[in-house]
Amino acid sequence: MSEKTKTIMLCCAAGMSTSMLVTRMQKAASEKGIDAKIFACPAAEVDEKLEQENINSILLGPQVRYLLDNIKKKVADKPIKVDVIDMQAYGMMNGAKVLEQGLKLSN
Repeated sequence: MSEKTKTIMLCCAAGMSTSMLVTRMQKAASEKGIDAKIFACPAAEVDEKLEQENINSILLGPQVRYLLDNIKKKVADKPIKVDVIDMQAYGMMNGAKVLEQGLKLSN
């Protein structure tokens, strides 16, 4: 991966509900020629992923929005932006819109 690669982590309760969204985001990135690494992880693995990955932005599934402040504190000393996935885009599994949200955060 190049330095231009954007790494977006999606975080949800168990990592399952966001996996389909990740697939759609990857497809949207590919169609737009965007170099992005997108993956999902359960909330319980956030600390581990922060150690292993060079993450640019973290998007939380609406079901774990209560973790927003906690995760923002964990990354306060890192150049990582955190937000909650737009609920409508999440519900519609709109990969392109969620990709756009993650890229805006990471710029």
